[in-house]
Amino acid sequence: MAGPRPTFTVGIEEEYFVVDRETRDLVPDMPDGLIEAADDIVEGTVSPEFIRSQIEIGTPVAQNIPEVREHAARLRRDVSNLVGEYGMAIISASTHPFAAWGEQRHTNKERYNLLVRAMQGVVRRLLICGMHVHVGIEDDDTRIDLMNQVVYFLPHILALSTSSPFFDGEDTGLKSYRTTVFRSLPRTGLPEEFQDWAEYQRHTRVLMDSGVIEDTTRLWWDLRPSGRYPTLEMRASDICTRLDDGITIAAIYVSLLAMMYRLRQTNQRWRIYSRMLLDENTWRAQRYGISDSLIDFGKSELVPFPRLVDEMIGLVRQDATELGCIEHVENARMILERGTSADQQVAVYEQATKNGAEHREALIEVVDFLIEETLVGI
Repeated sequence: MAGPRPTFTVGIEEEYFVVDRETRDLVPDMPDGLIEAADDIVEGTVSPEFIRSQIEIGTPVAQNIPEVREHAARLRRDVSNLVGEYGMAIISASTHPFAAWGEQRHTNKERYNLLVRAMQGVVRRLLICGMHVHVGIEDDDTRIDLMNQVVYFLPHILALSTSSPFFDGEDTGLKSYRTTVFRSLPRTGLPEEFQDWAEYQRHTRVLMDSGVIEDTTRLWWDLRPSGRYPTLEMRASDICTRLDDGITIAAIYVSLLAMMYRLRQTNQRWRIYSRMLLDENTWRAQRYGISDSLIDFGKSELVPFPRLVDEMIGLVRQDATELGCIEHVENARMILERGTSADQQVAVYEQATKNGAEHREALIEVVDFLIEETLVGI
């Protein structure tokens, strides 16, 4: 039996790298007064992140996708203007093309200090940024049920969002190297399947009572019930460089949840597949992005990604229309035509080297591309 209809409110968190305009490298630290000045940015949050060269924004709770886009655009614009006053710029990408992870310093906050002591060398490599999308699902059991089902589409979402082909100055050959770095931490990847909220609580209580984690915010799964809000938080995606691509990711995610809730009302549900199969599609998404195929588990065959996008749009069309975000969902086709940020970064690098640029010079051109693209549409 379906629980009370969720509100399907939306909130977005984005993490940006802050770069020096002259060197295009990450800044070693935030200038005095910058974070304090960020407190003047209202209707949202701006805060430091784990690495000192990162800054995070969080939108207010929005009733729909058009509203959350307004919030996200304003916050991205305000943060860009703020760091610009200090000779810096933000880039919206999940890795910096050439920054050396070993040279970074973490923010001196107790939460981060504990993390470094616990994770050691693993967490010191965490030079990555992400985007998290919260969707309001107030009933606990409904939140767990929809979590179990929507994991099927996390590889699709990751593929469309890829923005991290370079790491520590190397072309990794992956479209989402962020995923590889992040999964070296414990309690990451796909969530366990739970029968209901009570079972979820029993399992997480074991970790908290034993002192392994302080609370459920230390569960860093690709999808999780938020430890702070009555939301289902999607964390699988890279951060998109273009704002509207990120809004497409959010629109697809909330529309999938609405579609699955609609099915739930008539005692239907999306089929649950093993984590082994889902992990295989996740690997294909992080390796190839949109340029190859994912497995259709029902047919046991590889399906080209553009066809999967068409099928996904068809599945959520009714719900996306009702939620007022069908045009944002359909922007996924534009991502297919243009390429993801990862595709474009690699193309910029290859064109620069073809034109005679040395390796470092080509990577600097990639940073310049990211600086420009980060401001498109805001």
